[in-house]
Amino acid sequence: MTTDNDPTAAAARTAAAARAAHRRRRRGRGPILVGIDGPAGGGKSTLADLVAAALDDAPIVRMDDLYPGWDGLAASVPLLVRCVLAPAERGRIPRYRRYDWHRGAYTEWRAVRRHRYLIVEGAGSTCAAARRYFAVRVFVDATPDVRMRRALQRDGDMFRPHWDRWARQEAALFGPDRTPRAAHIVVTTGPTAPRT
Repeated sequence: MTTDNDPTAAAARTAAAARAAHRRRRRGRGPILVGIDGPAGGGKSTLADLVAAALDDAPIVRMDDLYPGWDGLAASVPLLVRCVLAPAERGRIPRYRRYDWHRGAYTEWRAVRRHRYLIVEGAGSTCAAARRYFAVRVFVDATPDVRMRRALQRDGDMFRPHWDRWARQEAALFGPDRTPRAAHIVVTTGPTAPRT
């Protein structure tokens, strides 16, 4: 596990690890999977965008599209495995239904375009049964006050009443799972880092 405080350097390190995994690969039809995990407001989306650009515009699956509502963090992990990770590992095109947070229901189907790399970004993405699929696992965090400020700047009033509820689910998932310890790269972002 390596630790990095600079999102640009962390993106370069993550992309280099993904390329190395691609070179080491002996067999396999699917993409090299890169998971970017961590609590809300940590900087995951920003890092995922930087890594995708460094990996020739690799596609990103965002966990925000998979969570089945405000109480669905743990439930999203088996959904991720079934719809995205297992098909990708077998060389199939992953397909999933996007969750519409305003309607409170799943809507259209999305297919993930083929590429040598696939990035999955979001809380819970590298936890439990999902962990084994990832060649590169990154955990992104920041202090609670920085994370809350970023999340509320990004999502505003929609997230505010759910912040504590979501944070409890993150603690319940990350603690027993020991998600940060299982990461290859840990990134701690600061107050001047880009918003997620």
